[in-house]
Amino acid sequence: MRLDMFLPFLRKPKKGTELKPDTLLVRIAKQILPAALFSDRATAKPGLVRQWLKRLGPSWLSAPVRRVVQTVFFLLFLFLFFYVAWPYSARPAQVWPGLAPAAPAEDQTIAITAQPGALVGIRPLQRYFVSSADPATGKLALLGPVTVREVQNESLVLAAEPDFPAEKLEELQFDPGGPWTLSETAPDAWPSHYADSLASKELLHAESLLVIDPLVAISTAIAGRTWVWSLVSAIGILVVAILVPRGFCGYLCPLGTLIDLFDWGIGKRVKRFRVAEDGWWVHIKYYLLAGTLLCSVFGVLVSGYFAAIPVITRGMLFLFEPLQTAASRGWHNVPAPSAGHFLSLAMFAVVLGLGFLRPRFWCKYVCPSGAVFSVSNLFRATERKVESSCIHCNKCVQICPFDAIKPDFTTRTTDCTLCQTCAGVCPTEAIKFVERWNLIQLKVENDPPTHETALGRRGFLSLAAGSAATIVGATSLTIATKVLGADLTSDPQLLPIRPPGSVPEPQFLDLCIRCGECFKACPNNVLQPLGFEQGLEGLWTPAAKPDWAGCESSCNACGQVCPTGAIRAIPLEEKRVARMGLAIVDLQTCLPHAGKEACQLCVDDCIAAGYHAIEFVRVGTQVDAQGEPIESSGFLAPSVVADKCVGCGLCQTRCYAINVAEKKLLSESAIVVQAGEGREDRLMQGSYLALREAEQAAKRKQSPATESGGYLPDFLQN
Repeated sequence: MRLDMFLPFLRKPKKGTELKPDTLLVRIAKQILPAALFSDRATAKPGLVRQWLKRLGPSWLSAPVRRVVQTVFFLLFLFLFFYVAWPYSARPAQVWPGLAPAAPAEDQTIAITAQPGALVGIRPLQRYFVSSADPATGKLALLGPVTVREVQNESLVLAAEPDFPAEKLEELQFDPGGPWTLSETAPDAWPSHYADSLASKELLHAESLLVIDPLVAISTAIAGRTWVWSLVSAIGILVVAILVPRGFCGYLCPLGTLIDLFDWGIGKRVKRFRVAEDGWWVHIKYYLLAGTLLCSVFGVLVSGYFAAIPVITRGMLFLFEPLQTAASRGWHNVPAPSAGHFLSLAMFAVVLGLGFLRPRFWCKYVCPSGAVFSVSNLFRATERKVESSCIHCNKCVQICPFDAIKPDFTTRTTDCTLCQTCAGVCPTEAIKFVERWNLIQLKVENDPPTHETALGRRGFLSLAAGSAATIVGATSLTIATKVLGADLTSDPQLLPIRPPGSVPEPQFLDLCIRCGECFKACPNNVLQPLGFEQGLEGLWTPAAKPDWAGCESSCNACGQVCPTGAIRAIPLEEKRVARMGLAIVDLQTCLPHAGKEACQLCVDDCIAAGYHAIEFVRVGTQVDAQGEPIESSGFLAPSVVADKCVGCGLCQTRCYAINVAEKKLLSESAIVVQAGEGREDRLMQGSYLALREAEQAAKRKQSPATESGGYLPDFLQN
């Protein structure tokens, strides 16, 4: 079994030596592609492909397959992060109002006329819905679904769908009525454009690369004392690593590719900080892995700070996402950074800046995700081997990107990623990638002497000190995190408002890896990272900021992209009844409650969102001389119906934007969302719809007033 994926060193064969026949793929390629692309093996003249690869760099020339795979996965990461998780490709369902019937319906067809330009966007053979306004309430009432048969500038012909109600169609034949509204969705349908947009783009899930980082899944499962669904992906990539040891590091990891780009563009130009190849730092990744897992055992999750994919995801989020938002939507839509942002950017800069010490310093010596694969290399089925034809030219040592080759040119098996760059520069083709038990024609080990012990790479000379430092460091970090951790018993006004579908707070803090994927997928930056408001334990965890924006009723993206289940992936039907918190009206500052002026901003936004959780009550009613209330005196003021409120924060956003920011009437919003016991739903499992229905059943037993369904949200009443 051979896993050769390198481009062999091109050299002129000795006289009388027969050339090895081309592989099947090469023979097929030569039949299809121009001959100038291929090298002449008899004369060792390079073809155009080798010439182009040489311009890209020696590693491209040696192992083009690895570099192509790296590039593809790096571009895939950027695509998933900047496009799939980008929410603003969504658009609301389109509506075309003011359409008039041209003639009574005949033979299941309906003719409609419209003003010039009013039919833009309507496409033939697509399914739409026809509605008419109720004369009494003005609300749209669905007539039925139709298919567009013909579209012209000012008219169109609709064909009634089989499920168009017969009585409605018959009614139209005798009394067309009008005006009508044509829409992409039924008028009573819950909006779903953000959820639909993400689902349509997720041919590959946005969090796909996050879930194949095994350290993320393993540490999260340990810290949360629960099964994490991403463990399946982690186990899968570790199984693959049996055949391609540390292949994740050599081929797939986007952070490694970014570090390569940094080293190529910047790091190699600054050599004053270079350190030796041998030193205490060569084992940092093992100690960091042990410390991370030890913290998880103590119930503190720190893998998100150091694991490879969360590091690059959070770095891209804080560094480039604001630029993407500013370029597409304006700087005014970019939230102000916090201390947590700058700390994360500083840590990201350190990861890249380690390249000044040695190329890929992070990957070689520090990355705990890489350490997981190094440990798994103990179970490898394949490995790099060197045959006796080795001439000790040292080219393989110089080009190895992972410092995985010993001074005797054999392999440090725990560090080798099977990138095969070394084989491409070997002039004698002495390097092969074969099954672990292959012992044919191998060179003599320890020639020249390596001075490395049997304990591993360069010997664990500092094993005791490093182990002690790991235990002390993990214990200290755990104690510091708990002492300076989240305050779960503080004033409800200070408790963070977690995303809908979040698990209970103690488990949430154990499961959230602070990767930032939910921030990227959240429209209007409703979710923003906490700084140190909840101590070290809450750093970079997501919290809704209703003063900035409210949670869109048509979006469930945060749960869909969460890689660990800290935010449950719930369907939109569940999300729309999952409580994030409860809106509280400040009776002292609310304009109508305080008797200052009429205001219904929060009511209008709640109705528009579909929740109908804020109703009017009359306050400040005056009385006449006989003590009778004067009609229309006082103000209609908002009152929150707790059973219907989900804490989306749209009401707070509106009040803050108009009454605080624009009109300067208030110093802070008069209606605010608060989290805490009894105000939010934090379930590890189970249905939020079932929870709401159980609550309503209990209320019906207690009060006859609920028999009419008065406390139920409209969609549950239906």
